Amino acid sequence: MKILTQYIYEKIWRPTVESDAVRIIEEELGDADPKGTWAYVKGEISKDKTITVGECRFKSEKG
Repeated sequence: MKILTQYIYEKIWRPTVESDAVRIIEEELGDADPKGTWAYVKGEISKDKTITVGECRFKSEKG
């Protein structure tokens, strides 16, 4: 599964590796559990959903 991210003020979706996605979540949520949040986000984007965490959106790219 390819992970795409987009901040709410951007128009372009960018490919992101899992370690960067966890770092982004950590920056957006601060004290919250970034790995637990990532597990939830990863599960939801695998169902073709777009998930917003703070000011960053996550989705998967088919293919």
